[in-house]
Amino acid sequence: MGSELERIKDAVVAGKRDQVVAIVQEALNGGLSATRIMTESLIPAMNVVGEKYSTGEFFLPQMMIAARAMDEALPILRPHLAQGNYKKKAKAVVGTVQGDFHDIGKNIVKMMMEGAGYEVIDLGVDVTADAFIKTIRNESPKFVLLSALITLTMDSMKKIVEAIDHAGLRGKVLIGVGGAPVTQKFANEIGADFYADDAHGCVSNCNRLTA
Repeated sequence: MGSELERIKDAVVAGKRDQVVAIVQEALNGGLSATRIMTESLIPAMNVVGEKYSTGEFFLPQMMIAARAMDEALPILRPHLAQGNYKKKAKAVVGTVQGDFHDIGKNIVKMMMEGAGYEVIDLGVDVTADAFIKTIRNESPKFVLLSALITLTMDSMKKIVEAIDHAGLRGKVLIGVGGAPVTQKFANEIGADFYADDAHGCVSNCNRLTA
C-alpha cells in the first residue's frame, strides 16, 4: 500500500498524467481508500511541487504539468471521497475579474487549491461583482480568490472588494488577490486579506488562515 501511495505521489510530481490515473485506479481496486490517496499522495505531491517552484527547481510549465496530472485523478476519487470520511479544508471561490479573459493563472490556482484539499468553485473569467456576491451568498465560502492579468482590470478587483463590503458580506469571507500586475501594496490599498504572487503562495496563505 505504501509503495502505491509513493508511486502516485512521484507520478504527480513528474507530471505523468496517464500513470497517475492508472495507479490511482489500481490502488482503489486494491482496496486503498480515496482519503488516503488524497491525504498521503496528492496533497503531499502538490506540496513538493510548490516547494520546487519556490526554490527555482521547477518553473511554471513544470508546475502546470504536475497540477494537471493531479487534476486527472480528482474525478476518479471524488465519488469515493463523498462516500467516505474525507473532510475538505475549506471552500474557495476563484475567478478572473470583469474585463479580463486570462485563465491560465486562475486555473493553476484552482488545481493547486484542489490538490491541497480545498473545495473550489471556479466562476471562470470576466466575472462580475454581482456573480461573486451571489456565489458568496449561495455557497458560504471561506475564501474569495480574485485574479487579474492585465493592469486595466485591477480596478475591477477594487470594485469587487467594495461591492462585497457594501453587500454586508465582507466579514464572512477572506479575499485573496493575485496576478501579474498585482502587488502587495495594491492588495493593501483595496483592503484584500492577502496577496500571493503565485499559486503556491495562494495555497500557503489559505493554509495559514485555516490553521
